[in-house]
Amino acid sequence: MRVNLTKKEIINSMYIQLGFSKKICENLLEDFFSILINELIKNKKVKIANFGTFVVRFKKKRIGRNPKTLEEKIITERNVVLFKPSYDLKKYINSNE
Repeated sequence: MRVNLTKKEIINSMYIQLGFSKKICENLLEDFFSILINELIKNKKVKIANFGTFVVRFKKKRIGRNPKTLEEKIITERNVVLFKPSYDLKKYINSNE
């Protein structure tokens, strides 16, 4: 079962753990996201120690196929963001199973 984590849930968690007002927590989260996005646009790579690395990669155009109808369409070229977790994050996640 897939569970989505919303910004509202993150803000509530920050509010409970840090004790700041919800407005301040919302501003902190929005500022973090804007810094992350701006750095990805500028440098194409953002590394957060003990967490992981976000990388912008360019994908060429290619032919895609609808699996139901087998209709072929061209998927346009675009930039995508990839995330590679750090060794520490992988180790932490696997130790809590």
